[in-house]
Amino acid sequence: MNSNRSMPPGVIIPELPYPDVREAVDWLCHNFGFVERLRIQNHRAQLVSGEGSIIVTQGRDANPSCAVMVRVEDVSAHFERVNRSGALILNPLADYPYGERQFTVEDPGGHRWTFSQTIADIDPKTWGGLLFE
Repeated sequence: MNSNRSMPPGVIIPELPYPDVREAVDWLCHNFGFVERLRIQNHRAQLVSGEGSIIVTQGRDANPSCAVMVRVEDVSAHFERVNRSGALILNPLADYPYGERQFTVEDPGGHRWTFSQTIADIDPKTWGGLLFE
Protein backbone atom coordinates (compact mmCIF):
# COMPACT_ATOMS: atom_id res chain seq x y z
CA MET A 1 0.00 0.00 0.00
CA ASN A 2 1.34 3.45 -0.88
CA SER A 3 1.83 5.95 1.91
CA ASN A 4 0.39 9.46 2.02
CA ARG A 5 1.05 11.94 4.84
CA SER A 6 -2.50 13.23 4.39
CA MET A 7 -4.00 9.88 5.48
CA PRO A 8 -4.05 8.66 9.08
CA PRO A 9 -2.78 5.21 10.06
CA GLY A 10 -5.05 2.19 9.88
CA VAL A 11 -6.94 0.23 7.28
CA ILE A 12 -10.43 0.93 8.59
CA ILE A 13 -10.95 4.55 9.64
CA PRO A 14 -14.35 5.54 11.07
CA GLU A 15 -15.68 9.01 10.26
CA LEU A 16 -17.84 10.40 13.06
CA PRO A 17 -20.01 13.52 12.65
CA TYR A 18 -20.30 16.17 15.37
CA PRO A 19 -22.07 19.55 15.38
CA ASP A 20 -18.86 21.26 16.56
CA VAL A 21 -15.62 19.67 15.35
CA ARG A 22 -13.28 21.65 17.65
CA GLU A 23 -15.37 20.89 20.73
CA ALA A 24 -15.48 17.18 19.81
CA VAL A 25 -11.71 17.02 19.20
CA ASP A 26 -10.98 18.67 22.53
CA TRP A 27 -13.38 16.35 24.36
CA LEU A 28 -12.09 13.15 22.70
CA CYS A 29 -8.45 14.07 23.27
CA HIS A 30 -8.98 15.14 26.89
CA ASN A 31 -11.28 12.31 27.96
CA PHE A 32 -10.22 9.36 25.79
CA GLY A 33 -6.55 10.18 25.22
CA PHE A 34 -6.67 10.61 21.45
CA VAL A 35 -4.02 12.82 19.83
CA GLU A 36 -4.90 15.25 17.07
CA ARG A 37 -2.87 14.35 13.98
CA LEU A 38 -4.22 16.70 11.33
CA ARG A 39 -6.63 19.65 11.35
CA ILE A 40 -8.45 20.62 8.15
CA GLN A 41 -9.78 24.13 8.70
CA ASN A 42 -12.69 23.96 11.13
CA HIS A 43 -14.68 21.14 9.52
CA ARG A 44 -12.51 18.03 9.85
CA ALA A 45 -9.77 16.52 12.01
CA GLN A 46 -7.81 13.27 12.21
CA LEU A 47 -7.24 11.73 15.63
CA VAL A 48 -4.95 8.82 16.43
CA SER A 49 -4.62 6.29 19.21
CA GLY A 50 -1.78 3.82 18.82
CA GLU A 51 -2.06 2.42 15.31
CA GLY A 52 -5.73 3.34 14.94
CA SER A 53 -7.43 6.49 13.70
CA ILE A 54 -10.77 8.24 13.51
CA ILE A 55 -11.93 11.22 11.49
CA VAL A 56 -14.06 13.87 13.22
CA THR A 57 -16.27 15.57 10.64
CA GLN A 58 -18.70 18.48 10.66
CA GLY A 59 -22.26 17.20 10.77
CA ARG A 60 -25.62 18.45 11.95
CA ASP A 61 -26.73 15.37 13.81
CA ALA A 62 -24.69 12.46 15.04
CA ASN A 63 -26.04 9.02 14.33
CA PRO A 64 -26.54 7.62 17.83
CA SER A 65 -26.38 4.09 16.47
CA CYS A 66 -22.73 4.67 15.55
CA ALA A 67 -20.37 2.68 17.76
CA VAL A 68 -16.59 2.34 17.88
CA MET A 69 -14.47 -0.20 19.74
CA VAL A 70 -10.95 0.75 20.85
CA ARG A 71 -8.43 -1.72 22.27
CA VAL A 72 -6.31 -0.24 25.05
CA GLU A 73 -3.40 -1.53 27.14
CA ASP A 74 -4.88 -0.75 30.57
CA VAL A 75 -8.67 -0.54 30.45
CA SER A 76 -8.98 -0.09 34.23
CA ALA A 77 -6.85 3.07 34.17
CA HIS A 78 -8.68 4.26 31.05
CA PHE A 79 -12.03 3.71 32.78
CA GLU A 80 -10.89 5.75 35.80
CA ARG A 81 -9.84 8.61 33.52
CA VAL A 82 -13.15 8.60 31.63
CA ASN A 83 -15.22 8.18 34.78
CA ARG A 84 -13.46 11.14 36.48
CA SER A 85 -14.28 13.30 33.45
CA GLY A 86 -17.99 12.90 34.13
CA ALA A 87 -18.68 11.17 30.80
CA LEU A 88 -21.89 9.17 30.51
CA ILE A 89 -20.97 5.56 31.32
CA LEU A 90 -23.46 3.24 29.60
CA ASN A 91 -21.90 -0.07 30.70
CA PRO A 92 -19.45 -0.05 33.61
CA LEU A 93 -16.13 -1.86 33.55
CA ALA A 94 -16.70 -5.63 33.53
CA ASP A 95 -15.01 -8.89 32.56
CA TYR A 96 -16.72 -10.90 29.83
CA PRO A 97 -16.67 -14.67 29.15
CA TYR A 98 -15.02 -14.08 25.76
CA GLY A 99 -11.80 -12.90 27.44
CA GLU A 100 -12.20 -9.12 27.36
CA ARG A 101 -12.53 -6.47 30.08
CA GLN A 102 -14.64 -3.62 28.70
CA PHE A 103 -16.74 -0.55 29.39
CA THR A 104 -18.97 1.56 27.15
CA VAL A 105 -19.41 5.31 27.23
CA GLU A 106 -21.38 7.85 25.20
CA ASP A 107 -19.68 11.00 23.93
CA PRO A 108 -21.33 14.43 23.55
CA GLY A 109 -22.19 13.61 19.91
CA GLY A 110 -24.21 10.54 20.93
CA HIS A 111 -21.61 8.04 19.67
CA ARG A 112 -21.01 4.94 21.74
CA TRP A 113 -17.44 3.91 22.53
CA THR A 114 -16.42 0.54 23.94
CA PHE A 115 -12.91 0.35 25.34
CA SER A 116 -11.52 -3.17 25.63
CA GLN A 117 -8.50 -4.98 27.02
CA THR A 118 -7.78 -8.66 26.39
CA ILE A 119 -7.49 -10.54 29.68
CA ALA A 120 -7.54 -14.14 28.39
CA ASP A 121 -7.41 -16.12 25.16
CA ILE A 122 -10.74 -17.96 25.19
CA ASP A 123 -11.83 -20.50 22.58
CA PRO A 124 -14.94 -18.97 20.98
CA LYS A 125 -16.68 -22.36 21.09
CA THR A 126 -16.83 -22.10 24.90
CA TRP A 127 -19.12 -19.03 24.76
CA GLY A 128 -21.12 -19.82 21.62
CA GLY A 129 -18.86 -18.28 18.96
CA LEU A 130 -17.72 -19.84 15.70
CA LEU A 131 -14.24 -18.91 14.52
CA PHE A 132 -13.45 -19.26 10.80
CA GLU A 133 -9.73 -19.90 10.34
